[in-house]
Amino acid sequence: MSTATLAAPRPAVKGSPAADFGTMLKAWRRTRNVSQLDLSSASGVSTRHLSFMETGRAKPSRDMVLRLADELEIPMRDRNKLLVAAGYAPEFKARPLASPEMAAARRAIDVVLTGHLPYPALMLDQHSNIIEANKTVGIFTDMVSPQLLAGGGNTVRITLHPEGLAPHLVNHGEARDRLLRALSRRAAASGDAELTKLLKECVAYPHPEPDPEPDIYAGVVVPFRFRRDGRVLSFFSTTAVFGSAVDLTLAELTLETFFPADEETAEALREYAAR
Repeated sequence: MSTATLAAPRPAVKGSPAADFGTMLKAWRRTRNVSQLDLSSASGVSTRHLSFMETGRAKPSRDMVLRLADELEIPMRDRNKLLVAAGYAPEFKARPLASPEMAAARRAIDVVLTGHLPYPALMLDQHSNIIEANKTVGIFTDMVSPQLLAGGGNTVRITLHPEGLAPHLVNHGEARDRLLRALSRRAAASGDAELTKLLKECVAYPHPEPDPEPDIYAGVVVPFRFRRDGRVLSFFSTTAVFGSAVDLTLAELTLETFFPADEETAEALREYAAR
């Protein structure tokens, strides 16, 4: 860092871009539990200059904003907010899935959703809301209250709500613990207010604990098990994201695909798809 970069920083003006950026940067550093010294070392910025940026006494360059955001692993949507706070234009666009530029991505999504039949598959946004799904996802959703499916529905809410799948879950305790732990990690890592709100809502749902059942999967996976039509259906799932996405819409999408954990579930899926 040159001497000129650090020379005679002007006092911060309340509400100025530099001050707004500094407040946000400090908040993200604390969210990530990273000290000024650690961030300084990782990013190649002096601790003095980093302190000046956090207090609003120095304005960062555009490249500096992106470098610090990269070291703190800040989500792309929030990197845009940091850039705007520092007085720069956003870096990442959010194109609608229906736009011509997203045609290749839409084809990839369709290949996964339709190619996975007769097994369930769905596409989720960053808040676990269902954007698209194939027809056998209905093996889950046609058992829940219609109000939970407004706007597509939210998978965490659908699973744990008392008018959702919760009353039908065989391993409610396991499923609840896994979902809430994952949601808690995502909320903490992203600082997303909507995820935090969803977490508080779902934690407050009643959660009766059924009698524990023997581990018939040898600890390999925690299956998602629920009763339907007098049978216990068992699933495990995988998730996928778009690699190297630089569009906000794509970067925040997740494809989740479900697989039967036993032959009885596979048969139930084939019957459901045939109907």
